[in-house]
Amino acid sequence: MVQETYITETRSAKETFALGKKIGKNICSGAVISLKGDLGTGKTVFTQGVAAGLGIEEPVNSPTFTILQIYEGGRLPFYHFDVYRIGDLEEMEEIGYEDCFYGDGVCLVEWADLIEELLPEGLVRVTIEKDLDRGFDYRRITIEGLEVQRQDEQGV
Repeated sequence: MVQETYITETRSAKETFALGKKIGKNICSGAVISLKGDLGTGKTVFTQGVAAGLGIEEPVNSPTFTILQIYEGGRLPFYHFDVYRIGDLEEMEEIGYEDCFYGDGVCLVEWADLIEELLPEGLVRVTIEKDLDRGFDYRRITIEGLEVQRQDEQGV
């Protein structure tokens, strides 16, 4: 297994969702995904895709006011954090972030750069950027730290 940086482009919310879903289908237990992007870049759409890939069927919305939403209906527990409104790091301790970050589920943290010092090593970093010159729905998505198996490691 090798960790690589993967850069892709999507041109619709449907494509952004599909990318998240592909990651959700293949992500392992204990993974933490940091999600960075300006307002309106599609972080929630991407997150909904990850949840769908994990087999979660209930509606997934951004937990802006509750900070954490827990979904247990998929193949792994899914912990969806939105730390945009976090006042200080003690709030993260109060909600028990360590149990989520170091547990058996999958964590996805929107606005993760606001709690950078709490994030574990080995996380997957996803950055979503838009470029209006390339179209309203255009997104450039950079994924760092995702483990991939190369063909030569598969014996092919």
